[in-house]
Amino acid sequence: MAVRPGKPVIGVLALQGAFAEHEDYLRRAGALPVEVRLPEQLDALDGLILPGGESTTIGKLLRRFGFEEPLRRFDRPIWGTCAGMILLSQEICGGLPDQLALNRIDLRVTRNAFGRQAESFTAPLDFSDLEEPVPAVFIRAPLAEPLSDRVQVLAEVDGQVAAARQENVWVSSFHPELSGDLRLHRAFVTSCRSGSEGHKLQAGG
Repeated sequence: MAVRPGKPVIGVLALQGAFAEHEDYLRRAGALPVEVRLPEQLDALDGLILPGGESTTIGKLLRRFGFEEPLRRFDRPIWGTCAGMILLSQEICGGLPDQLALNRIDLRVTRNAFGRQAESFTAPLDFSDLEEPVPAVFIRAPLAEPLSDRVQVLAEVDGQVAAARQENVWVSSFHPELSGDLRLHRAFVTSCRSGSEGHKLQAGG
């Protein structure tokens, strides 16, 4: 039997998008990051991040490489950022008719709702568990609407959902791996280390 490392092993989907930046933040937050390119790698993970990128392209690659059903069944903490948030959602507006929605969190998302690449912006977000706001980078960010009371909104920007969670599924419409702030990655690493009893960020005030 292989010996598990002392650090939680957290995969970063590495088919397309900003996976290298997440790896760096995870490493600095105390985890052992692994680039995930095949579904059989999921069994060895304590958690998984679906990074930002182009959600339509990532969805097609997930289907091509056989990730769809394994990701629906993945029972450890999973965090979708920007495009990853879109893929984890229940309903997607503004995409192709066959766009992949993994239905892991009860959200309806609208792609590119905050504008195009040139309209990117940074905004401070309040999380009640964190003393100082998180500087959040929004790039072609999706808008999210909760579809049930199982969704806990963690932070908002301009009255819109910026971060949320449902059980062990985390999502953010922004790019935490570009913020220069490790606190969200540290919280996710702690959750992966401790399982379902790990740290869970609470809704912002």
